[in-house]
Parts: sequence; structure tokens; C-alpha cells
Amino acid sequence: MESKRLGLTHGANKDTTRFAALGAWEILHKMGHFPPGSPPTLRTFIYDGQRSIEELVDRYGVKNAAIRQLLIDYLTRRKAETDYNSFETLTRHLDSHFWALIQDLSPGQRDLNLSQELYDQWRAEIQYWRKDGKTDRTKIRKDTAAILLSVRSLYIDLHSWAITEPERWAQWVTPCPIMPRDLKGFNKRLRDVNRRMADTRVRQPLLPVLVRHIEERSERLAGLLELARAVPLGASFEHEGRRYSRTDSWEDRRQAKLVAEPTVRVTDHGTGELIHVTIAEDTAFWEWASVEILRHSGIRVEELVELTHLSIRQYERSNGEVIALLVVAPSKTERERVIPMSADLFHAIAQIVRRQSRDDRPIPLLTRYDPHERIWQDPMPFLFQRHRGSIRAVVSPSTVLEMLGRTCEEIAKTNPTFAGTKFTPHDFRRLFATDIVNGGLPNHIGAALLGHLNLRTTQGYVAVFAEDVVKHYQEFLNHRRTLRPDDEYADLTAQEWAEFEEHFDKRKVELENCARPYGSPCQHEHACIRCPMLQVNPKMLPRLAEIEKDLVLRRKRAEEEQWLGEVEGINMTLTFVRAKQADGARLAKRRPVTLGIPTTRRRPSE
Repeated sequence: MESKRLGLTHGANKDTTRFAALGAWEILHKMGHFPPGSPPTLRTFIYDGQRSIEELVDRYGVKNAAIRQLLIDYLTRRKAETDYNSFETLTRHLDSHFWALIQDLSPGQRDLNLSQELYDQWRAEIQYWRKDGKTDRTKIRKDTAAILLSVRSLYIDLHSWAITEPERWAQWVTPCPIMPRDLKGFNKRLRDVNRRMADTRVRQPLLPVLVRHIEERSERLAGLLELARAVPLGASFEHEGRRYSRTDSWEDRRQAKLVAEPTVRVTDHGTGELIHVTIAEDTAFWEWASVEILRHSGIRVEELVELTHLSIRQYERSNGEVIALLVVAPSKTERERVIPMSADLFHAIAQIVRRQSRDDRPIPLLTRYDPHERIWQDPMPFLFQRHRGSIRAVVSPSTVLEMLGRTCEEIAKTNPTFAGTKFTPHDFRRLFATDIVNGGLPNHIGAALLGHLNLRTTQGYVAVFAEDVVKHYQEFLNHRRTLRPDDEYADLTAQEWAEFEEHFDKRKVELENCARPYGSPCQHEHACIRCPMLQVNPKMLPRLAEIEKDLVLRRKRAEEEQWLGEVEGINMTLTFVRAKQADGARLAKRRPVTLGIPTTRRRPSE
């Protein structure tokens, strides 16, 4: 059942009560029952922060003092190159998987010069997982390449650093035992992993099914909650052909007296199931919001949960047109980027802002724990925050992943094409990249939107392209760039900017807007109804109805006169008209919302 999948039945109260300790801590802290300087939340008290390099090295029991100091010095120099989570993984590879094993196999080893026999023993041992400093031979490690690469980097870095700082590193320089042949096949394994993770060809046709399922569920539960909230306790009502009754327990009556908006629970007469509608609607909404933003922006899930009210910007053009922008905070590449918002992306953001600012209240300021850096961020008006029990917290990336996993399993019960297929947040990023590149957007623009530093990374995301096509096309682009004169890369002039704005002004048509790319003429001889580039304004639905009525009359006349070619053309036009009507009706359901964000007339690049 859907309610059981979402954890919405009465037994799911465990999901709420397990947060009681978090709320109790905050209440006791505010009442002054803890010593001065105590953490304000239980999570702040429990979660470990960043450990020092010495603590990271010492937890694996490195016995040789010289080797211990070498690892500390080496890791100190490498720390600035990566985030804390990756740095901790590097520490584990060098300390636990490398030297801790070496000292177990050869307690007398004093330097990095490993004999061939010792190296072979170590290679055999790292095939198994280690736990609590002991090798578990029942669990085989699938890929040891990451460990080999980390250890090989240690040897190579010591070689390089010894040239400039011989007094510090030269004593540790020794031939690297890991030969290139030991890494043979690593690139192929990496490509296989990426292919399994990025099988866009499989997921792309399934995306509409997933989106429709999540959207319909969110709308259904929102309607159920709105209807049930207006019903007295114990009363029965009907919603979408199903009979429900609002529960009238001691808990319901107590909440009705103490809380302005008590939680709503109903009983399904058809199944006898008790559904916690408030939690159900909340979970369905945040899953819908997550999917919409991920698939329309291509941002990472870590960037998704870090979005704040301050991430929304807009600038006004000289003709008064306002363009909404989404500012993505620095993440993996430590580079901030700006994404122009489409209508669907803006709608999702607007729904979140409306939900968080009910009754004209400001979005609450919350702190968020960054699992990659192991630090607490400053209080910010995060968009992805929700009530869990008696506390309010920011949604975590793992929550989004779990939501998607449960939904895919549910769809697979009725749709065989979903069997064995799961969507992850990163899949939407790959689908977004495929969509924009297939839509004609240049690779370097797509890389800027995705936050990639290398065009090859973006090409890897576009999994539907054959490798040889990408290779030859990139060679063609590189060759063409070498033939261009330098003056083509001159600064933007006022006239060029005016021509750019004029293009968008000329895209205004009767029914709303033409979305053809910049600098391209109309390829459909202004037959806008049949053109897929036409974006219909919901206010023009009456005009579409007039066009449809006129086409029906024309078809009737053509059938009477036996103008079969005319009938075929009119039928095709009617198909496009009705498709445009469906799109306009869908957009008409979306009410505008004021985001309360600053407006500037500057260009995005400024």
C-alpha cells in the first residue's frame, strides 16, 4: 500500500517519536538545565567534527614513529587539495589499508622500500575487507584500484617533492613497488562503472513515468489533506472515489485543543488503513520538489539541500522583462555559478517559498551539518527544511536518495519496465546534460551550467553520444577554432547587446512567445500552432478554443467537398492545437507567487 511505503500508517509514529529526544534537548537547553556553553542541539553534541591529522593517523595504530611522522607531514601537505571527506578516505588508504597491513605482515619494516615478496603479500591481503584492524576473509573487495592509486601517489609525490626539499623528503625516496601493469585495466573498469551509473538510454524513457507518478501522488495527497482538515473529528467524507473518515482518538482531540493546525489522520474505509495524511503530504511534496529542481537545473544533490532564499535572484532587462536566476553555492569545484530558471524550475522554487513562508512569515534560519566537511554551517534560510517530530531540520541528501528508491520500487510493482532500475539524484544531472546538449546548446555553455571545469567531463555525462562521434566532433571544433581570427573574441558592444535583446522582442507572437534559439530564423513559416517552439500563455486558452472551433468547421466543409488533403492537414493542426491547450491548462493551475527577492537591471555576467 502507498501509505505503508511512505511510512504513513499509525505504526509509523516511531518515525516521529524517535525525534523526541532532539526536541527535549532543545527545550531543556532553552530552560537553562545544561551548563553554560553546552551545544544548543543534540545533533551538535553527537556529530563528530573534523579530526586533526594526528588523530586520523593514530586511530589506525601506526607503531613506527618515523613512518607516523612521515604520514602526518605528507597528509598535511595534501589536505588543502580536497574536502575533508575525501581527505579522510586518503588517510584510511595510506594508514589502514597500506601501512597497518605492512607492519602486520613485516613488523621489522622501517621504510617504504618493500621487497617483492612483501609487496605480493600486501597485494593479496588488500583483496579482503578490514574491520577493527583485522582482515575479514569472508568479504572480497571488488576494486582495489583506489588503494593502489593512493599508495602510488605517495611514492610519486615523495619523488617530486624531494627535488625541491631534499632535506625533508629525500630520505624516504624509493622505487615505487606498484608498477603500471598492476593498474592495467583500471581505466576500463572505471568506464564500466561509469557506464553502469550513467545508462541514460535506459532511464530517459522512464523519466516521464516517474515524474507523472510523483506529481499525481503529491496533488492527490494535497487535496486529501485540504479536504480532511475541514472535516470535524469522526466525520466521514469522500475523495477521488474513496471513502475516508477523520480519526477521533484521544490524541486527535488533544491536538485540536492545543495546536492551531493539528496533524490530520484518516481511516480508509476500503482497506481499514490508518493514514497520517500530514506526514504523507509533506513527504510527497518534498519528493516532488526535489525531482523537479534536480531535473530542471542539473545541480548536485548536495547543492540542492544547500539552496537558500538568498539563492534566488532576478534581473530586469531594459524592456522591463524580468529573468529569474538561481545562484548555486560553491560545491565540488568551489565555484559559484548562476542558472537561468525555466518556467518549471521557477514554479518548483515558488512552491517551496510559498510553503515555507505561510502567513507572511519569514523562512526560519537553521544550521546545517555538512557531512563532507564535518562542520556546522551558519544559520541560513534554507529552502529544503521541514518539521520532523517536534524539531525543524534541513533535508539531508540521503533522505532524497531513499525517497527515490522507495518510489522506484513502488512503480516496479505495476510497471515491469522499472524492474531492477533505480533513479538516483545524480541521474537527473546526467539526463539534464543530455537534454541540453541534444537541444543544441554548445558543450562549453553546458559545462558552465553544470559547473564542470573540463569539457570532457560534460561529454561523459551525455551518455547517448557514441564515443567516436564525440571524439571526431571535438576534433572538428578544435580545428575550426584554430582557423578563426583573434578579433572574433572581441568584447561585447552596445550594438551587439541591442541586437541580442531585439531577437527576444521579435519572438513575441499572438499566443505568447517563440522559444527558437538566438540568431535563428523561423523555420516553420510562422505556422505557430504546429511549431514545437511555441510557448502558450494560459490567458490565451479562449483564443485557442476559437481556433479549434474554426478548424472543426473547416474540416466539416472539407469533408463535405471531399477535400481529403485539406482534411488531413486540418486534423494534424487540430492535434497540435489540443496539445497546446493541454500545456496551457497545466500552466493555468499554477498560481503566481511573490518571492521577495532583489531585482537588478545588471546583466547576469556582471
